[in-house]
Amino acid sequence: MSRTEIDAVTAEFFGAFDNRGGKAPDVARLRRLMLPQALVTVTRPRLTVLGVEEFLAPRELLLTGGRLMEFSEWETAERTEVTGDIASRFLEYRKAGVLDGETYEGTGTKHIQFVRTEDGWRIAAVAWFDHQ
Repeated sequence: MSRTEIDAVTAEFFGAFDNRGGKAPDVARLRRLMLPQALVTVTRPRLTVLGVEEFLAPRELLLTGGRLMEFSEWETAERTEVTGDIASRFLEYRKAGVLDGETYEGTGTKHIQFVRTEDGWRIAAVAWFDHQ
């Protein structure tokens, strides 16, 4: 069952950024999926380590302010390891949308660390880099 729950949390994480068809991104969902103390590490264009709110605020603005439209991202491959109450998921993903009026596409790699809490699996850390 752990693997199925981690699959669901991962799908929710990606789905929360989706604004296709005028849909608003679900930032509240991301706050629920992530531990309040979770860290997000981005490696490009420069190494940046963010807390949950530092990570969410600019993405919410980008996805709701009209610059990035019809956006979605999705897994294309993954490997998940679960040991007791911790899990790691290494994944490849694609993303697409319209950024500042131009078609926007890309690929990347993410590593998500999960912990099992009394409320279910939550994201403790995310690290990623975009391939382009």
